[in-house]
Amino acid sequence: MATTTKSTLVVGAGIIGLTCAWRLARHGFEVTVFDPAPGRGATWAAAGMIAPHAEVAPGERENFELQRGALTAWQLLAGDLERLVGARIDIHVTGTLLTAWDASDRRLLEQYLKVANDYGVSSAVVRRESHPEVFVALSDRITSGLLLEGDGWLDPDQAVRVLDEGLRSLGVRIVRESVHEIEGDASGVVVHHDSGATRAHAGIVATGAFGLPRGATPSGEHAVRPVRGMTVRVEGIDRSQSPTLRCLVRGRPFYVVSRPGGYCVLGASSEERTGTLVEVGELQRLLRDALDVVPALESASLVETRVGLRPASHDLAPFLEEWTAMRWAWSSGHYRHGVTLAPLWAERALDFVRGVSA
Repeated sequence: MATTTKSTLVVGAGIIGLTCAWRLARHGFEVTVFDPAPGRGATWAAAGMIAPHAEVAPGERENFELQRGALTAWQLLAGDLERLVGARIDIHVTGTLLTAWDASDRRLLEQYLKVANDYGVSSAVVRRESHPEVFVALSDRITSGLLLEGDGWLDPDQAVRVLDEGLRSLGVRIVRESVHEIEGDASGVVVHHDSGATRAHAGIVATGAFGLPRGATPSGEHAVRPVRGMTVRVEGIDRSQSPTLRCLVRGRPFYVVSRPGGYCVLGASSEERTGTLVEVGELQRLLRDALDVVPALESASLVETRVGLRPASHDLAPFLEEWTAMRWAWSSGHYRHGVTLAPLWAERALDFVRGVSA
């Protein structure tokens, strides 16, 4: 099997696969990426939040520590892309406003605050009378909340477009085909795809919640299950100068990511199931929460709904499982943190490929 030690294959072109390919290509590797529909998996439905402070949860301290450097990593990646191709991924650092709808939700918010304080997350109580700009367009019954500095967001559609442009400028080949089987041994790796076979020195599998190709050799330590998430996109209100809104509504999490010009992404739906059809009940619950919390959305225009399957591991922690004898690594388990962790996880993929190429 004739291969070059500077060649790598990436199976999967969601935000994880694309950033892995970018980091590898920037370090001189010849990269080929395989995906029949780049950016149309979990990335397609993602709101794009980079919010380690708002995402803290009991038992996920390690996950939180992983994400602390995410915003800086994204800013560095965006700057690198802009210097290379003149196009930029806009990173908006707005902070997060955490609020609650009723007394039961406020108790849940208090539980969040205890965990956040334990993790060292700084927050400030803000009230409508002293910070009216933070509560723009929100229901009058929401009069206070927690303000978290340092969280941000990006537009995943823009990120995929700019990464694609950057990858092509570096000579990365993007093959819009399915991979059916992978092979690997001490001499290199092979993928068998729709139109043939391609060889390289090492490979990264980043297929998210979708199944592994034949020939993969998982250790059994890690597994992923699909968690379906739906987002609704509307046009009508502009909160882009205010913190990203997250609200607990009757025990359910709800968020609004507002982009300049009035385009808003509404979430969050989360169900342990497969399939990407939009169910009426699921949509109705999300829109009811949206209208309760943000009454101004009553006159907004519905643009579209999107559904994606997020890869959740048994402990909700991401992983990079190395199949060193095959020269492959499996990157998955990012769950709701795929966008956040992408540039950080790309460094781990680079370290793996460098290691097997040494």
